Amino acid sequence: MSEKSTNTTWHQGSVARTERERLLGQRGATVWFTGLSGSGKSTIAVAVEAHLVRAGRLCYRVDGDNLRHGLNRNLGFSPDDRSENVRRTGEVCRILGDVGVIALASLVSPFRADRGMVRALHEEWKLPFVEVYVDVPLAVAESRDPKGLYRKARAGEIKDFTGIHQPYEAPEVAELVLDSSAMSVDVAAARVVEALKARGIIAIER
Repeated sequence: MSEKSTNTTWHQGSVARTERERLLGQRGATVWFTGLSGSGKSTIAVAVEAHLVRAGRLCYRVDGDNLRHGLNRNLGFSPDDRSENVRRTGEVCRILGDVGVIALASLVSPFRADRGMVRALHEEWKLPFVEVYVDVPLAVAESRDPKGLYRKARAGEIKDFTGIHQPYEAPEVAELVLDSSAMSVDVAAARVVEALKARGIIAIER
């Protein structure tokens, strides 16, 4: 990693977040989907995004794989790189939240400390942070294997793979737990939307 930035000053603007949120009719927030590869995180996030946009809500899906094509393309999958991947993603999400956008982040983010750090970033800016644990047994995630990653990990073609070579630390207290092996994608997405309504992030009726 490069040296830390020094001699920088935060420049406060004259437009408050509440003004941007008033334009949008919603609160900025982050919904953080975490779970094993193949658990259904991205699939559920896609469904939530579609539901919110069709309801006239501004949201943006921040997918972990997508960020590795650009912003995080220089990071691997060592514990240190995973932590930096989560940190950068968390910073992107809270910027979106400050704009008034609902960010839907989906990435494995296997370590509790890293997810706690992202939660703290949001608390620092007084932004809602909703952690959604997409909980399925390893055997179920591996049986799905939509990207063939478990097969490659078992064959030794991929190292540092969560669930095989590295542990996944499940959330101890998540705002929402979804077992994607026991419910449809639509039901899971509806529960996320209800959680947003319950927290006043989006109004029950427009």
